Amino acid sequence: MSLPFLIVPLAAAAAAASGVPTQHNYRHAFVSPMGEPFYADGSRGALEAWFNQADRNRDGVLTTEEMQADAERFFATLDADHDGEIGPDEITHYENVIAPGMRMNLLDLPEPVIAADTDLNRGVSLDEFRKAADQRFRALDVDHVGRLTVALIESLSPAPPPREKTPDTLPGEDALPPQ
Repeated sequence: MSLPFLIVPLAAAAAAASGVPTQHNYRHAFVSPMGEPFYADGSRGALEAWFNQADRNRDGVLTTEEMQADAERFFATLDADHDGEIGPDEITHYENVIAPGMRMNLLDLPEPVIAADTDLNRGVSLDEFRKAADQRFRALDVDHVGRLTVALIESLSPAPPPREKTPDTLPGEDALPPQ
């Protein structure tokens, strides 16, 4: 299992062990596990917007098949020249136009589209994208029940950033809050 897929379960376990409830921060903007940006639409948050469109049968549960179908839909959007591969120019378009600077994703993948390039040929095939969708689904399915819900996904949200460092802070220490 690769490192990115360990981050979410470890973060969730740490939050659960600390007794501190986790809060999602995807109210306004969210990047799906496959890298597609979503925005709040007034009646629902960005995470819910993605989940509801990926949940094809509208049962409130996302399966690996639904996640793969959603990946195929997004792949078709990214594969602008329809040659069956998201090539370097299409990846550049994704990074600069479709999701510039968006890094609010569940798996902490800095570039979720190119991360699917398992053969390192600088392009992503539909097969690679489908396999990445399945792997990402399994990484999010921390209960190993083959289903995701909005509540489960919200509980997996990344922890807040570390507290601000001060000049008096030793390396490796967090600054203490003012008293």
